[in-house]
Formats: sequence, structure tokens, C-alpha cells
Amino acid sequence: MRNNLIASMAIFLASSTVAFADASDNVVKIGILNDQSGVYANFGGKYSFEAAKMAVEDFGGKVLDVPVDVVTADHQNKPDVASNIARQWYDTEQIDSIMELTTSSVALAVQAISKEKKKIDIVTGAATTELTGAQCSPYGFHWAYDTYSLAVGTGGALVKEGGDSWYFLTADYAFGYSLEENTGNFVKENGGTVVGAVRHPLATTDYSSFLLQAQSSGAKVIGLANAGLDTANAIKQAAEFGIVAGDQRLAALLFTLAEVNGLGLEAAQGLTLTEGFYWNRTPETAEFGKRFFDRTGAMPNMVHAGTYSAVTQYLKAIEKAGTDEAEAVAKALHEMPVNDIFAENGKVGANGRMIHDMYLMEVKKPGESDIAWDYYKVLATIPGDQAFIDPSKSGCELVAQ
Repeated sequence: MRNNLIASMAIFLASSTVAFADASDNVVKIGILNDQSGVYANFGGKYSFEAAKMAVEDFGGKVLDVPVDVVTADHQNKPDVASNIARQWYDTEQIDSIMELTTSSVALAVQAISKEKKKIDIVTGAATTELTGAQCSPYGFHWAYDTYSLAVGTGGALVKEGGDSWYFLTADYAFGYSLEENTGNFVKENGGTVVGAVRHPLATTDYSSFLLQAQSSGAKVIGLANAGLDTANAIKQAAEFGIVAGDQRLAALLFTLAEVNGLGLEAAQGLTLTEGFYWNRTPETAEFGKRFFDRTGAMPNMVHAGTYSAVTQYLKAIEKAGTDEAEAVAKALHEMPVNDIFAENGKVGANGRMIHDMYLMEVKKPGESDIAWDYYKVLATIPGDQAFIDPSKSGCELVAQ
């Protein structure tokens, strides 16, 4: 009996050691780092945090028999602030993965730290293709959308409709540059021209001088290479200058359901935009949207739904790998298809880009919307292999050329 007891204790200790090794610190901790007080507060903000918590709850609150914890912080759209938080999270608070990361300059900075620390980061809020291009990481993933997919969707639609001359009003940081470059290249490849551009600081309140330059350019399309309240404020002031009523057309290159709601259908009607998710597209997305609305008072946009998907897939990858160790989890993320309320048959490329369908939308007129938050007509589905850059052409050193 003594020998049996010793054997049983040995098995128990061995299994306990394995469990501890498989889930570091006996808890999996996810950090949602984004803008919660600035121009992107509704674009992501507290709503992405709620989406992450929903994903954990729907997963059962545990993975590998240990609890999953979600924390959040406001990076204030400042790369230095975000970098300090990321290092503290990784070094002293045992955060296993950082996600969301609205603002491209922030996302690039945190992805570099995550690479150094060998930690998983999954970007759902930032747009620059550099994340899966020249600055890609073996531990970095880009989930909801990027500047290329926005250019293919909105830019492509307007060029086909005759909008073949463009002038850009661009946010003066990495995201804006990338969005302007990708859209401009797409316009030119399809026979159009770019007649000029002007750049504005993040969180500008007065767009008058920028809009007057765009108006005087004579371009058929004014491309708003910005996001959040920047785009909404530019659209409001463009109406005051008579741009919308004239022959020029506004292209909101990154505009989501959250901003349409803030602007209102009267001002936003007729805008063409591209999103990776719409709550009223299928019965499944509608059911998710209702649950999200019940806890937040808002319907989800692609950043919120993308964050739910990213957290869910991360937990699935830990389960598949049998550990939360970054190398094994990254391998699982690359191998597993993505099928959830956000993506259907999504796949992760060798550069970390999650490839999925995108949707070209038109904002409804006030009389066309029958229920609250039903703001879009889905004009077209853009297949994932068209919406995103082929990983072999992305410039990522991890991809065999």
C-alpha cells in the first residue's frame, strides 16, 4: 500500500508540474490596450474591452483548467505611453498577450516590444500594413482590417463609378500615410490620378483650411485618410463648405458603425465605406449584436467584433497547443481556420495577416432604416484573397519569397 501511495503522489506531482508549466502563473492574462479617452474612444475603447470579456465568458472563463483574466489601459494614442504600459504588463504583471492596439504608431511600437519579449500581440484596431509587412513579427497578428483592404473596397468602388481623380486629407501619422499610399496606388493602377494631398494633426478640430485646399483641387473625390472623430468632424465641416452638395464626393476610407451612429444618418447618408463586420448581415451576427448591445448600449463595429474573434481564437490556440507558451500558440494560430461571428473560413498567412472577407457598404438614407442601428446596405462582398495583400508580396521576412 505504501508503494501505491508513493506512486500516486508521484503521478499527482508530475501532473501538477505539467499543468503549471502549460499555463504560466496558473492564469492566462490578456491586456486590451487602446484609446479610451480620445478620438478613437468609440471606434474601440471600452467597447473592445467588453468584447474581449464576452469572448472569455463565452469560452467558459477558463483554458487548460486555469482562469482567463482580461485587463485594460488607455494608451492616449501615444506610442511612448503604450510602450511603458506594455513593458510593465509583460515584466511585472505577467500579461501573456496584448490586443486591440488602436493607432498604427502605437501598434508598431507595442509589436516591436512583444517581439523582443516573445509575447503574442493581436492587432484589431490599427490599420497599417507595416504590421504584416516590413515590421512583421513571428508573434504578431493583424486581425480585423488594414489599409490595403480599405483601399480595395472603398477606393475600388469609387474609381469604377467614375471617381478617377483624388485629393487626400490625411492624418499626419503612420496610419494616415499608409491609407493614403495604398488607396492612391489602387486609384492609379485602375487608371485614375492623385492630384494632391494635405496632412492634418491627429484630433484636429478645425478642418477649414484643409477642406478649402481639397475643394480648390478640383478632384472628383476627396479621400479622408483618417478615422474616428477626425473623419466625423471633417464630414460635418465639408457639408458647411458645400462640398457634399457640389460635384465632389467624400470617401470615408476608415469609417465604422460607431462613427456613423455618432454622425447620424442625415449627415452620413450615401457614404461609401468598407468594414469587416456588420451586425445585421446574418442571423448569427444579429444575435451577437443583440447580446453586445444588451451589455454596452451600442452595436459592435468591426474592431469590437474583431477583438471578440481575436480573443476567442487565441484561447482556442492555447487549447490546441496545450500551453500558453508563445512559440506554440503562434504555431497554432497559423494552422487553425477562423470560423466565428466575425470571419467565415478565415486563415492566417505566414506574415500574421488574418485573411477574411470584407464588405463594401453604403450608408442608408434616414427613410431606409427601419430599426435602430440598421445603417448599412451591403453592396458587395470582397473575398479575402482580393481584400488583403498576398503574404508572399507583403515584404515580410518571415514569408518565403
